[in-house]
Amino acid sequence: MSLRQRIPVSNIMTTSLITLNANDGLDTAERLFKKHGIRHIPVVDGEKIIGMLSLTDLLRISFADGAYEDEDEVETLVYNMFTVPQVMAKNLDSVSPDTNIKEVAELLAQKEYHALPVVQQEKLVGIVTTTDLINYLLEQY
Repeated sequence: MSLRQRIPVSNIMTTSLITLNANDGLDTAERLFKKHGIRHIPVVDGEKIIGMLSLTDLLRISFADGAYEDEDEVETLVYNMFTVPQVMAKNLDSVSPDTNIKEVAELLAQKEYHALPVVQQEKLVGIVTTTDLINYLLEQY
């Protein structure tokens, strides 16, 4: 095993996290996605992760009802019909900060996730996305 394969995910993960809690509305989630230009938001209960909301999940429900002409109105209606816990992914796989980047890449590839929470002693400490991984690989060339 080369030294490069031992590089931990903590080197490439995002640590300045934007999070939601179970009581936040989906309109709040949409605002955060747009404001920060992100595609995944961990849902937390204190420091513990309980789910992951992706922009794709949000888009899936907001296009569920195309009968209305006024787009803003539709989204508000649809967002009020669902809660964050109903839409988020649960039973997440997670990795620890010292998991090596190669293992993280394998997990992302096998499971077809686009983001993984990084957890240390049940506390959410970061998030790693396929974009983080691609940027890391690009730096190697």
